[in-house]
Amino acid sequence: MSPSGRPNTVRLVFLGAAGVGKSALIRRFLHDRFEHKYTRTVEELHVLECDMTGSGKMRLEILDTTGSYSFPAMRELCIRHSDAFALVYAVDDPGSLDEVKRLRREILELRVGKKAPITVVGCKSDLSEAEGRVLRTADVMATVEGEWDADFVEASARTGGNTVGVFSSLLQQMQVPRRLSPAVWRRRDTEPKAAVKRRPPLKKNHSCVLS
Repeated sequence: MSPSGRPNTVRLVFLGAAGVGKSALIRRFLHDRFEHKYTRTVEELHVLECDMTGSGKMRLEILDTTGSYSFPAMRELCIRHSDAFALVYAVDDPGSLDEVKRLRREILELRVGKKAPITVVGCKSDLSEAEGRVLRTADVMATVEGEWDADFVEASARTGGNTVGVFSSLLQQMQVPRRLSPAVWRRRDTEPKAAVKRRPPLKKNHSCVLS
């Protein structure tokens, strides 16, 4: 049974400041596409199912949260009832890394005595210093892996670079086997909650492969 209390269910929550690329990372993973226009997210839950070799079906929930945090009670609830956490910052925004530090402290305070797998994600990894990168990979990695004992991944939603690595890191910490059956992850449904702008419902299922 997962920490969320639901058998064969794992919930991953993406947290971070507004505009760092949380939704873009999830969209790239689920649909392999990138939208250049920024649309503010309030909260959106994506649900996938997978046939695990020898273990039956498993449900994967991916919770995409707002960066404005207008509802602290909702944020606290999602932290208490999620299984693993992606704390996302943008490599061109030092303030977003400060927000990751604050979120990590909040998670540890709310989950005293409970497991809290964390992967810190540096988004927009395709940016060079000439294009605006100000946070160096080695510096952030030293803090995350050396001081926090957490996983660190850099990824780019724009190019798709290492996007799967973000989810592989989270699932590996949850001890979900990385070798999945040929049935792979299948996107069953998306449940938007109070989104500012709803997109038309998708007519086609999408598949995702973890390697």
